[in-house]
Amino acid sequence: MEIETTIFLTQSDTTTDLDLSFTSCTSTTSTDRTFTSSSARSSLRLSFNESRLSTSGSPRPHRKSDSHWSAINAATNLTPDGILQLHHLKLLRHLGSGNFGKVFLCKLKDFDGAEFALKVVDRDALTSKKLSHVQMESEILSVVDHPFLPTLYAHLEVSHYTCMLMDYCSGGDLHSLLRRRPGNRFGVDAVRFFASEVLVGLEYLHAIGVVYRDLKPENILIREDGHIMLSDFDLCFKADVIPTLQLIQTQNKIRTGFSCFGFGSTREGTEEELTQFVAEPTTAYSRSCVGTHEYLAPELVNGNGHGNGVDWWAFGVFIYELLYGRTPFKGTTKEATLHNIASSRTFRFPDASDVAHAYDSMEVQARDLIEKLLVKDPLERLGCARGASDIKRHSFFDGIKWPLIRTYTPPQEVRMGRKTSQVCYVSRRVSPLKRKSEGRSWSLKSGIGNLIRSKVGFNFGNSKSREERFMF
Repeated sequence: MEIETTIFLTQSDTTTDLDLSFTSCTSTTSTDRTFTSSSARSSLRLSFNESRLSTSGSPRPHRKSDSHWSAINAATNLTPDGILQLHHLKLLRHLGSGNFGKVFLCKLKDFDGAEFALKVVDRDALTSKKLSHVQMESEILSVVDHPFLPTLYAHLEVSHYTCMLMDYCSGGDLHSLLRRRPGNRFGVDAVRFFASEVLVGLEYLHAIGVVYRDLKPENILIREDGHIMLSDFDLCFKADVIPTLQLIQTQNKIRTGFSCFGFGSTREGTEEELTQFVAEPTTAYSRSCVGTHEYLAPELVNGNGHGNGVDWWAFGVFIYELLYGRTPFKGTTKEATLHNIASSRTFRFPDASDVAHAYDSMEVQARDLIEKLLVKDPLERLGCARGASDIKRHSFFDGIKWPLIRTYTPPQEVRMGRKTSQVCYVSRRVSPLKRKSEGRSWSLKSGIGNLIRSKVGFNFGNSKSREERFMF
């Protein structure tokens, strides 16, 4: 299957306007995990005279020394009013189209080395419900401050367009990386690396009262350093959180081995009492049915209302897919998948004959964790009561030094993947593009020559995206 996309990026001679036009046509339809694309043309024209990017203020603690903030501060210091404007950005190429907008790779003019993703949303093209999702994402991005979440560097509301300047992840997305692996699966050490970082990201979101509702490999982007970044917050909802300190009984575990990722085998020692900090939105409640069907929790499918537990269910599905290359309740059709999730039947793990490896002790522990997360009654599901605090204590994560999680070396699968993959921000729909950096970046015939009538794979074929999502 081929998709042809003609992209015109032009800047007027007066440098007061920017015109971005796209014409896309597909020759075939998609796979079972996507939707059908149709021919379409849309254009965006923004006036620089009225378009000023309001920056998100000073860098927050974990990005204080980030070169991107340094470039933005340097650019704004050169402006008469100290405000970043759209004409300060140099567009490099079109990265792709998300659920509600288009994303471009860009950088600040005269400042090399700091690349950004510019997300542009046409609010007039959205229904009121979809517009509320865009507003929710913008609200969440404006407050989050975490190494595994995006930084919103600047935000713009002009006419009927919303523009957000965010991190650009040069490693693509985890789903694409997974599909390049033999058997579409990772080794258990790589699974533990990704699961650990995702768990920390979810823990932060829940601590500020945000239920994610869209966890899946497609939404896990890979930074240049190989660590992860959660993306797409349009399906989130917010709830109140009351932090508490709780006493728990736990076994003191004694390490008996060691591995290069800092993990070792352990055995249980003496019992001890610990004080545990818990910040989990246990009162969160929503009746909206949103998400990707293979990752929907039973309470969400049944429509009886759901809360924070949907994220811990999705976390179990996520670990299962990384280990075995498929989701645990996947049926022959979308309807069959939803029936499997909603029914009382349980899932099963692949038999030894279905996987090309021997089980080890860590995979046994991973299976135990998955079973505790994929409990259909949310009241009995691991994480629903005390959140990530309980999940971190599972034996699958034994040996992780959580405060030092960012210092761990990414697994070999990531390092190998970076050698062979070009990059994207809205990576669920984008294939690699080669571009010659000649002349002006947004010239019709120079600078983006390979973008003109380039074949852009929107993940309809090779990466088999599950882009269709429920929103009602």
